[in-house]
Amino acid sequence: MLNDKLDTLIDRFHVLEARMAAGPDAEAYVQMSKEYSELEPVVARVKALREAETELAGLDQIINDPTSDVDMRELAEAERDPARSRVEQLNKELRLALLPRDAADEKSAILEVRAGTGGDEAAIFAGDLFRMYDRYAPLHGWKVEVLSASEGEHGGYKEIIASISGKGVFARLKFESGVHRVQRVPATEAQGRIHTSAATVAVMPEVEDIDVEINEKDLRVDYYLASGSGGQHVNKTASAVRLTHLPTGIVVAMQEERSQHQNKAKAMKLLRSRIYEGLRERADSERSADRRAQVGSGDRSERIRTYNFPQGRVTDHRINLTLYKLPEVIEGTALDDVIDPLITNHQAALLAQEES
Repeated sequence: MLNDKLDTLIDRFHVLEARMAAGPDAEAYVQMSKEYSELEPVVARVKALREAETELAGLDQIINDPTSDVDMRELAEAERDPARSRVEQLNKELRLALLPRDAADEKSAILEVRAGTGGDEAAIFAGDLFRMYDRYAPLHGWKVEVLSASEGEHGGYKEIIASISGKGVFARLKFESGVHRVQRVPATEAQGRIHTSAATVAVMPEVEDIDVEINEKDLRVDYYLASGSGGQHVNKTASAVRLTHLPTGIVVAMQEERSQHQNKAKAMKLLRSRIYEGLRERADSERSADRRAQVGSGDRSERIRTYNFPQGRVTDHRINLTLYKLPEVIEGTALDDVIDPLITNHQAALLAQEES
């Protein structure tokens, strides 16, 4: 049954290849090339697996044939275990490639970091977290654009929202959603006591008009005077924008830019992402509560990670991962050492679900 499915995928791959070579119109070519690029790694793994299986079968035949030359049999026996290991590895890679893909994985993302419990120290920690992601992004060729920010009184941020654009941003950052806890001695602490503070992180796929269609009649748009720092234009014109999506009750506000138009465009980007994420969470919950439980639901009330500065330790509670490289993680350079095991764990959960 699986082989039939794989043959169908290979046939489809070759059909796309022929149609693209025939020179279709631009729109059709874009659609076909997207499907082609998704099938290409799957087909490559199928071909590699079948070649490895043929090689292993040939070795078994030599070993089991009593008429085989002694030297040939010994050589085949020496090569059989590595060949069997390669078949097992390729089979695992193929099963991973065949897993249902999250449609949002290749999208850019909206990142929201907010100070939680802990007062000024929580705001400082929220700033540390944002800088971690800001430094991590260029390592993957991503671009960070701050959409809005509310600074803490003693540094950091009460709230900061940014767009992180690039390929596969959401796939790597989606497991960062949740409560991040820090344990350290604040700079303002004279007695040297360790304080515990928290910040929440939310990561949503950044979506376009075609992903979420927002009807103007479903929007209430309010314009008001911007407040806070910003130079002479602040409080002179009603440039700040508040959007209320009536069907869902979602409210977003933006005042970073000088013009109503720019603020509304940024607010619409954020609103689409929040609506899309709400739809995703609802569909995901209905489809499989068990799957989400494997790596955490991403719910912001869920503590997912602790950063313990006195011990130099980072612990991700969802997979019981502990790393003693906190400085490198908080600098962003070793964040992949946390994210990669989360992705692997998630894939293992999906494989187990598929097999059951």
